[in-house]
Amino acid sequence: MPDLPTPKDAAEAALFSECWDAVLSYADLCTSGSTAANQLAREAFALGIREARAAEDGSRHSAGRRSSRLPRIPLLLTAVRTTAAAWEAQGQGHKLDPDLRLWLNSDKAARYTGPPLSRPIALRGLRDMQEPDAALLWLAEVEALPLRAVARRQGLDPAAAMEELNQVRGLFRDRCHRNHLDTPMDAECRSYVRLLDAVTRSPVADTPEDLSRHLATCVDCAEAAACLRLHGGGLPAALAGGVIGWGGLAYLERRRRAAEVRMGAGRPDTPDPDGEPVDPAASRARALRGGLLVAAGLVSVLALAVSLMPFGGSGDTAAQGGSPTDSTPVAGPGSPSLPSAVPDPSDPSGPSNPSESSTGSGAPEPSDSGPTPTTDKPDPEPQGTTSSTAGTGASGRAAACAVDYDLVNQWPDGFQATVTVTTEEALASWSVSWSFRDGQQVDQMWDARFSQHGSRVTATAADYNKNVPADGSLTFGFLASWQDRNSAPYGFSLNGRACTGRSGA
Repeated sequence: MPDLPTPKDAAEAALFSECWDAVLSYADLCTSGSTAANQLAREAFALGIREARAAEDGSRHSAGRRSSRLPRIPLLLTAVRTTAAAWEAQGQGHKLDPDLRLWLNSDKAARYTGPPLSRPIALRGLRDMQEPDAALLWLAEVEALPLRAVARRQGLDPAAAMEELNQVRGLFRDRCHRNHLDTPMDAECRSYVRLLDAVTRSPVADTPEDLSRHLATCVDCAEAAACLRLHGGGLPAALAGGVIGWGGLAYLERRRRAAEVRMGAGRPDTPDPDGEPVDPAASRARALRGGLLVAAGLVSVLALAVSLMPFGGSGDTAAQGGSPTDSTPVAGPGSPSLPSAVPDPSDPSGPSNPSESSTGSGAPEPSDSGPTPTTDKPDPEPQGTTSSTAGTGASGRAAACAVDYDLVNQWPDGFQATVTVTTEEALASWSVSWSFRDGQQVDQMWDARFSQHGSRVTATAADYNKNVPADGSLTFGFLASWQDRNSAPYGFSLNGRACTGRSGA
């Protein structure tokens, strides 16, 4: 077992984990299976890193000029979209989600790569901000990280973080308003520009009926309104939709669930010094796995060291004496650099890194839904698939189901697994339960919410995947800890009815 990581190593591992996790989460939305998702994520991650470092080099050679590039995570997410488009053009579209393929071949996708003044307002507004400011806005609004955690990461005073965030929101609005004015538009849209600005500035102003009708029919003005209206809670959707494009709302939902997992939502745990819940058992497991992550990250560095230069700072040189609006980032220059532990696209095993944790919590392998990269599998416990009667379909009759428990990866004190349940009849919602034999404890779960009482674990549907069609399947993944022995679970049930006959349990 390697030594536990130093604070600096842990921070870099956490940042690498966060970036890779975001990329794989979106890649999973864009593809039709875990193998394709992992491949798309690896290629997109490497592309995004190359683009970011090229922009970094450009900033160094143009001192005094404000760089115009996205923060790390949205830049990497746009690389996923770019890579998916390349797959479609190269005849690999069968690996992508069918709805994404339709989108890629529509005028909607063309807006993101067309003339700059025709691109979405949110994308242009975020690009026009200083990178630390844009990163603060994205992490707080889209990634849904706790504000004190964002403040620590950006090198801000936690006590003043909300004031900083509000200033950055205002800067984003100003950039979007300016870009809206610069957008080519017809006479009708131009006639509403000032009214739209005035209405969206006030949280209590009523929208005139004629403006409301216009916003219902004009995509460009509706997008501008979403970016200009900072009140009402619509800013995260405006950012995600305007920057990512297809699947933006689904990505938002996943990031919120990931944030809930990181904070241990719903667990009666003691808080840490910053007031955030902590699961003691999970914390111990994450601390041990952090050492493995750092060692694996160093291996990944060597894989791309020849072709990719390591990141430096933001590369932005603020003009001395300039105003915060134009030259000095509100969030300051303290945001950490992108980690040098990047996945090697030529390595079929993918990079080693953690899943939904932002603290550098291990190096598991991805499942159909799990936001983790692929590593070589150790010899797992016997496992298999069974068919049995379980659950209740839409008609209320007992529905036949097949359960597949896959031990994806295992390391000295933890493991990753995927559960897939196929049902003959349609389900309006679902709950899957099972028992562990050896005291295993679930730490994190994605594509489902979970609770554990003793050895019994129950996974319930998320809001977006409750409905399962007839002869369809539901899939979720999790990370868990184990000691001494890690035999396969038993006693699977779907909606309270037993799935019996599991082999290898």
